[in-house]
Amino acid sequence: MAKSKRSWEKRLGGETDELTVDFVESLSYDKRLYKYDIAASVAHARMLGEVGLITKSELSEIQKALFEISDEIATGRFRFDKTCEDIHMAIEAALIKKIGDVGAKLHTGRSRNDQVATDMRLWMRDEIELLQTRITLLQRAFVKLAAKYTEAVMPAYTHLQRAQPVVISSYLLSFVEQLARDWQRLKNCSELLNISPLGCGAVAGSTLALDRKSTAKQLGFEGIVWNSIDAAGDRDFCAEFIFDCALIAVHLSRLAEDWIIYSTGEFNFIRIDDKYCTGSSMMPQKRNPDILELIRAKTGSVYGALMAMLTILKAQPSTYNRDLQEDKIHVFRSADTIEAALDVAAAVVANTKFNTDHIASGLDSGFLDATALAEYLVKKGVPFRKAHGIVGSLVATCEQQDKVKLSDISLDEFKAASELVDDDVYSCLGAANVAKRYTTLGAAGPEQVAKQIAYWKDQLKEQ
Repeated sequence: MAKSKRSWEKRLGGETDELTVDFVESLSYDKRLYKYDIAASVAHARMLGEVGLITKSELSEIQKALFEISDEIATGRFRFDKTCEDIHMAIEAALIKKIGDVGAKLHTGRSRNDQVATDMRLWMRDEIELLQTRITLLQRAFVKLAAKYTEAVMPAYTHLQRAQPVVISSYLLSFVEQLARDWQRLKNCSELLNISPLGCGAVAGSTLALDRKSTAKQLGFEGIVWNSIDAAGDRDFCAEFIFDCALIAVHLSRLAEDWIIYSTGEFNFIRIDDKYCTGSSMMPQKRNPDILELIRAKTGSVYGALMAMLTILKAQPSTYNRDLQEDKIHVFRSADTIEAALDVAAAVVANTKFNTDHIASGLDSGFLDATALAEYLVKKGVPFRKAHGIVGSLVATCEQQDKVKLSDISLDEFKAASELVDDDVYSCLGAANVAKRYTTLGAAGPEQVAKQIAYWKDQLKEQ
């Protein structure tokens, strides 16, 4: 049997079984919240002093002891005891051990329910800033790489089939756009969670004249959660945070999938630096993009965390239930996974080169200029749907005649397909020519990417 050290011990008779101790403890993983629990405790103590529930001397003792405990944890000198169950009780037990009954006054007017809800919001605010910084670093890596390939052309794919030519920069900048949405979603999440539940107590608030606005202001919250019942059980922000992590994982996984394919011998579009590859224990020639494969795989872990979080929330009765103890496992796992994946992705992007000569040598394959030829006919007055059919027939003819390029078609053959074709048709054919002729905003041509690179360089300076 475990010797009880819990605040509720006098309600229950006898010692708590060791099985119960092990099953209910969360200290093993929520101890990473210690800085936030101490910050919230200091704010709460100061508020208790402001409203006259503790004296100035008592506040001074509490603050001094809390700072000492924080230093002990930070330096590894603090002994965590699982019988305390969680970080809140571990810190409170240490506080009481240091200063006795004065320390026992700290929990006046609060519950672990509003404590943990506050700690999680404080932690998540900081974590979001860390993730946003990593997103920005990855975006900068993409922009820097894109600046090297503003003229080089590669095939873009739809349905994993060759589609149209694009400058490599445009392809790289597509990930910058995706990451920008990730950054903004995290910002939105941070704004929504930035209200304080502290002072809501277990569920109904307190009969004591606590000043909730004071603690909210001290902790940098924009306001307070106005309904104490909702405040105790709200973990919407946890689900939203994991969802945001899941979408970051989606975008990193899509990058990984592309580059795994592009690094194969069949494609040979890119070469990732050796220090971000691994070999085979059996095949001496292998050079594997294992880091990218693991980024792709870890996406499943984040998806799992999201489903776990939503499942935890779906059938709980109102207010706080112990089920919510599990939220931290999934939130922390998602954050840790995405932090690592963003760091690795930024390193890979910064150390990858595109094999432009090899890519250029195969650009004639796949009739990448077919859409541009159809648009050439549109400019001549041919309805697009008819132009589409004409070009489709010309592509089929090329395949039947073993011609690999539309420019291999003679002018007479073009005129046979449409009398509106003139010898200027050849200037719009070929992947490089097509890319240069893109005119729409945001298109995948050299002119457009130059503007996009300038835009992103300016934007990312401010993040």
